[in-house]
Amino acid sequence: MNNNTLKATLLLLVFIIINASGQKKEKKVGALQDDVPTIYSAKPSGLIVGNELTVYDYKLLSQVKLAIREKDDDFLPAYKALIKAADKALNEGSFSVITKKQVAVSGDKHDYLSLAPYWWPDPSKDDGLPWIRKDGEINPLTRGQNVDEPIKDKMMGNVKVLSLAYFFSGDIKYAEKTKELLKVWFVDAETKMNPNLNYAQGVPGLSEGRCFGIIEFSGITHIITAIEILELDNSLDSSLGNKLKDWLNSYLNWLQTSELGQLENSRKNNHATLYDVQVVALLLFLDKTDEAKNVLTSVIDKRVETQIEADGKQTHELQRTKSLTYSILNLTGLTKLAFFGRKDGIQIDIWNYRSNTGDIQKAYLYLLPFLNTQNQWSFEQLGSMDNAVKRLKQMFRNTGSMLSINEYCKLGFDVKEIDHLDLLLYPCNR
Repeated sequence: MNNNTLKATLLLLVFIIINASGQKKEKKVGALQDDVPTIYSAKPSGLIVGNELTVYDYKLLSQVKLAIREKDDDFLPAYKALIKAADKALNEGSFSVITKKQVAVSGDKHDYLSLAPYWWPDPSKDDGLPWIRKDGEINPLTRGQNVDEPIKDKMMGNVKVLSLAYFFSGDIKYAEKTKELLKVWFVDAETKMNPNLNYAQGVPGLSEGRCFGIIEFSGITHIITAIEILELDNSLDSSLGNKLKDWLNSYLNWLQTSELGQLENSRKNNHATLYDVQVVALLLFLDKTDEAKNVLTSVIDKRVETQIEADGKQTHELQRTKSLTYSILNLTGLTKLAFFGRKDGIQIDIWNYRSNTGDIQKAYLYLLPFLNTQNQWSFEQLGSMDNAVKRLKQMFRNTGSMLSINEYCKLGFDVKEIDHLDLLLYPCNR
């Protein structure tokens, strides 16, 4: 064991010991035996050998599915919360880009449209143009029914909840609603979105669209997962499935070849990291494994070594007004790339890469003390620090599950602090 690894391990063990005295360990919570939603399934084992999910660990999710079926107290409350959210989503939507009040300069309502959230009218100009930037301060004019970003979030969020409800419960009504949402947004000629982000995060008076808008489609991973879940037991007919894959392939091509896509790929911060997550997820989903491997091979040089300092700081993220939030966002993206690197046919060990400059584990070690709110974050962080620390806790726990790091799973987080979907998608100590 080298000195850096020994130091990291000792610091982590010290933190665990200290943390254990002040926090509750994750424990079983009361069962909801009389109030558990019905579970439907023609496959009572919950495990379909040989299948895989792109974004999540299929074996872990199948184990959770089986545990729910056996009324395991660790997962029943989270499962009940998921079903409640899915039942609500059954009565919402469908959603489409054509319902927005404004239209992109292309004149085509099928083109996705959004405005940069941190830009505001210039008060020194009569017309406010061009808008000026206030990092971290969201302009309410960039939200609402004038643009597509809020309704896109709603669509992707509902697709995620409904498809997962179908996976864990087996109730076909969730599958049917999932297909409806996918068909309206991506397939139907009258309502579908064009597979590009040419007019995302525009700035009035400056640009019609910018590369930074690509990050708004990070939720494309939810779409991939939904399609895969529907395909697990042939709940997606081949016609709809092929059309969805055609759309995703066209969008991937736009990401890789358009001027905006290439600009986003050249960024130095979380935008580039999350661009890679989208591209690799799409490549893996579309069975373009060699191309995915090529991208992942470049992650260490292009992302890790240029973004993480020798002490673990993520310098580009610390320059932001929400520096902890963006440090978590970027590191979460790098970790997902490390997860992709472990897949069969890839086998690129991004997580265990060591460097005298910086590596992913050093970034985790740097953030580790701030799980304890008594340790003050010394950089600017607009908004709620409590919410940022909650996200930090979720990141450590999710990473512990995703990459089988027991030390992270044993940090003793109260399950009440963890989002119910994360409890189901990233089980620890299974």
